[in-house]
Amino acid sequence: MPKLKKVYLCSACGDDFPKWNGQCPSCKEWGTLSEYNTSKNNIRRDIKDSYALSEILNNTPSDRMRTSLNEVNRVLGGGLLPGSLILLGGSPGVGKSTLSLHMCSGLHQKSLYFSAEESEEQVAIRAKRLKIKTENLFLSGESDLNGIITHLDRMEPKFVIIDSIQTIFNSDLDSLPGSPSQIKDCGQKFLELAKSKNITILIVGHVTKEGTIAGPKMLEHLVDTVLYLEGDDRYDHRILRSTKNRFGATHEVGIFQMDDSGLNEIKNPSELFLEERSSDVSGTCIYPSLEGTRPILIEIQALVTNTNYNAPQRNVTGFNYKRLGMLTAVLEKRIGLSMGTKDIFVNLVGGLKIDDPAADLSIISAIASSTMDKYIEKNIILCGEVGLTGEVRSISNLDRRITEALSLGFKQAIVPYFSKKDKLKSKNIDLYPVKNVKQAFKILFQ
Repeated sequence: MPKLKKVYLCSACGDDFPKWNGQCPSCKEWGTLSEYNTSKNNIRRDIKDSYALSEILNNTPSDRMRTSLNEVNRVLGGGLLPGSLILLGGSPGVGKSTLSLHMCSGLHQKSLYFSAEESEEQVAIRAKRLKIKTENLFLSGESDLNGIITHLDRMEPKFVIIDSIQTIFNSDLDSLPGSPSQIKDCGQKFLELAKSKNITILIVGHVTKEGTIAGPKMLEHLVDTVLYLEGDDRYDHRILRSTKNRFGATHEVGIFQMDDSGLNEIKNPSELFLEERSSDVSGTCIYPSLEGTRPILIEIQALVTNTNYNAPQRNVTGFNYKRLGMLTAVLEKRIGLSMGTKDIFVNLVGGLKIDDPAADLSIISAIASSTMDKYIEKNIILCGEVGLTGEVRSISNLDRRITEALSLGFKQAIVPYFSKKDKLKSKNIDLYPVKNVKQAFKILFQ
């Protein structure tokens, strides 16, 4: 029987300490340290050998397990990598369990699905409705960590799903499932299992109302990949986004559509977000966004009206609120538009979110278009970072953005003057390089 070690664990950051403090020394939060008992094994572990990197590379297979969803494969960097630990987060009902089942479908290797939130029968009914191929899929309702390890030793699967980490517990600890100590300990054990058995483990986790994974932040540091499944009840599409990936590109996205048959891949998301676009209306323009390595065309809408309040409203959906204030100040100072008595509303169509400064030129142009009530030509795109002096700065991957716009029939692009444009000379598009916002507005509203 392992000895128990008494520690004090912070419920905010997950760090543990040998003594109690009123304030956590790591995250500086007050009143978050609680006493827990952890197992302490006095048996010394065998020291692992060291190997030459060239020897490891020659003996390590690089083949990934490809799921039936190409969007998932692309977000992961090519598929499921053996020995990796993946964390999938999302709000309740967004489709995490559905996506997990879809990932099992089509795999030729044995998969083991641990569902501590639903019975095996409930998961089987959903798998039947989703038409999941079940030849190599096995289900278990085990929630005890020691029982899960026994299952893995006996069945030797290649892909394991834990649904969810908040319901799994280690019986050696005296805390409840979902507590910081349980999540931290179980996460560490799953990491050891993934590496020692060379299997892929997908951990499903709930998110808090702030949109972060519930539990200690250390869980996100442990895993190799962090995925978020984003969605809104008002829309039927879902966005799978990678915020951390040791074996692929970060901030990569996959777009899906949710219906009765589950999650269906959207091959061309730009068409989805532009299909209901209104033409010849002021306050709207197209921005070629870049999500990871994927270009997506997004419609940006702005509405500017005279305010009826002492303080004008500034409402924005899908974009940084403080950056909107900066762009409004540039309009007033550098262009001469009076914005102090105007209500400004900015919306990214489709519920998308962007934090790329390359969207500045599109947003400031949409606001100016609505203010002056002059529409922007429908076959033109705009991209560029706007500085405080009104200059338009260069952006990355301009050629990818232009190529995506060309594939959807756009013929004109207003781009930063100092961007590398040699790759774009052969493309069938009219480029308008501008140095500042004034030059862009002369082209748009002449």
